[in-house]
Amino acid sequence: MVKNVLIVDDDQEMLLSLKNGLKKYADSFSVLIAKNGRDALEHLKKNIVSLVVTDLKMPVMDGFELLEHIMENYPDIPVVIITGYSTPEMEKLALEGGAVGYIAKPFMLENLARKIMATLRRESEGGTLHSVSSGIFLQLMEMEQKTCTIRLEDKNSGKKGVLFFRDGELLDARVDNLQGKSAAYKIFSWDKVTITIQNVCPKINNKIQSDLQPLILEATRLKDEASQVKVDETQEAPEPEMIVRDTPIKETGPSDFMNTIKQRLEKAIGPRHGVTGIYQDNSWNRLIEHFTRVGSFFKAGKLKVGYIDRGETNDFIILPDKQTTVLSVHPKCPREKIVQVLKK
Repeated sequence: MVKNVLIVDDDQEMLLSLKNGLKKYADSFSVLIAKNGRDALEHLKKNIVSLVVTDLKMPVMDGFELLEHIMENYPDIPVVIITGYSTPEMEKLALEGGAVGYIAKPFMLENLARKIMATLRRESEGGTLHSVSSGIFLQLMEMEQKTCTIRLEDKNSGKKGVLFFRDGELLDARVDNLQGKSAAYKIFSWDKVTITIQNVCPKINNKIQSDLQPLILEATRLKDEASQVKVDETQEAPEPEMIVRDTPIKETGPSDFMNTIKQRLEKAIGPRHGVTGIYQDNSWNRLIEHFTRVGSFFKAGKLKVGYIDRGETNDFIILPDKQTTVLSVHPKCPREKIVQVLKK
């Protein structure tokens, strides 16, 4: 994944010189330029930036103000300070303010490039994965209780996003000018991504306040909804059709399959099996597909029975088939016995 490095300086001639001189490193990083701190903030809103290199003395918003803003709002982005007023006191102030590096003017282009490359390598210390499913991978982060900062790039759109995990809990997300849940929904809608892992997470507040699974399910629903809208917009409205029936429609009762389930449960467990309803509902199919991908990833085989605890009055047991069968059960039901019966 090619990373964005933002260089901020009010010397336009030097900015263009650095941008042109660093083109030889285009395989590793691309260069964005900003003429002052305020201009830099606009770049940070629109782009995923991996490193900021900034001058200290600038009009409108100087380097210290920019550094303070980055530490507060983009704590994952390292900052390298450059200045023509190099003193031990200024270097100390910059480093105490949150900068990870310091380079004094005048400097050799190669020295700056080495500083940039060294900082970016630290960012990718956890490794890089290509063309993976973000949903499955991120659930692994949750299960492993991983603390890390994850940068993702969508293979289709080229958009980039950032996720922050601490002890397996998703704290925040950022993509474009979005943060929190709205950013997470957008990132989770990406099918194939390149992922870069940094094995640290900055000290940030939890803006998500949700488990990972509901976020992924909601992102899937929003994606399906958006896709359906696009399909509907491209389809012409069908001609009205008059339907004439010779006989009235007969209401159908429970299928033989569902009756068989009832009989098996009553025979194996008795009338107090805790099942309050059995019905068919294909709206669970997306969740089943997701579990199937997770099972395939772990080589656990095909999903036969799934138990869903939503924290509601009833829990649910799902049986994947051409028509998904759902059992509504009491939370205190003998779930292990029911699952064993249904697996046979």
